[in-house]
Amino acid sequence: MKYVSLPDDTPHLLPFYLTMEEYVARNFDCGDLFFMWQVEPTVIFGRNQLIETEVNVDYCRKNGIRMYRRKSGGGCVYADMSNIMLSYITESDNVEATFSRYTSMIADMLKTMGLNASNSSRNDILIDGQKVSGSAFYLIPKRSIAHGTMLYDTDMTHITNAITPSEKKLESKGVSSVRSRITTIRQHSDISIDEFKHKMRHHLCGQEELRLSKADVAAIEAMSEPYYSDEWIFGKNPGGISSRIRHIENVGEFRVDIETSGGVIKSVDMTGDFFILSDTAPLFDKLKGVKYTPHDISEALDGIDPSKTILGLTKDILVNLLF
Repeated sequence: MKYVSLPDDTPHLLPFYLTMEEYVARNFDCGDLFFMWQVEPTVIFGRNQLIETEVNVDYCRKNGIRMYRRKSGGGCVYADMSNIMLSYITESDNVEATFSRYTSMIADMLKTMGLNASNSSRNDILIDGQKVSGSAFYLIPKRSIAHGTMLYDTDMTHITNAITPSEKKLESKGVSSVRSRITTIRQHSDISIDEFKHKMRHHLCGQEELRLSKADVAAIEAMSEPYYSDEWIFGKNPGGISSRIRHIENVGEFRVDIETSGGVIKSVDMTGDFFILSDTAPLFDKLKGVKYTPHDISEALDGIDPSKTILGLTKDILVNLLF
């Protein structure tokens, strides 16, 4: 695996690094790639999440915390300069295998430090049962991109006030608050952040490197522009006549918005921290004009595998979510 490096140490905003993942995935056919990055205080929420239910927008604005939506699914995370972000790109479209490999190799690296690390069944890396890293992914043709946090250290005041997960999500994790769920590398080791980054890079990549040029940087900056638009950051705001929130073990949290008229479905939308594998619109379009009954919805979904759209979502789970 090669480590992707930049031509200089100029700091960038978070959209630059998200775009950098996609840029190298689309433009460099040279096997698996990995890099680390850090940003000033920023909240990053998933593609399918509602910002007003996941982020304390007023708190972020008052405290100079930036807010960005990413292209991957999953939950909301906080990052700052004492939090290391990890990016992994591989030539595979097998999402579960990619995710398992990514979380396993990060957990294995932590074990070399003598830490009691493990990768959970979904997307977390744990030390002594507490979350130290959360991960997400998305697909482009023939490539998978997995990325995540690594809590070397962090501002606990910001992380507990900037992020506002639902009580259902916390209950599903068996905890009462964000603070009680997470831990940091600094709580378990006296290694410096620079030493930690060096150890991570050496463990995963050795001396292998892919060095980007200034022209690559300019191309990434231009490609990142859509991330800054209000339409992208705030635009996921479904309106429905009927709404409900449910957590499905090992699949994610769903907010379901259903609009019906005369007992017939007009629209269905789902937001949450689940992981999408492809555009959800074709799946939900199958339900437009269908009678709002479990039987009719089940018939409309005959021959369709929802797990190819949302990871872990079966036909039975989907029907249950709608009711």
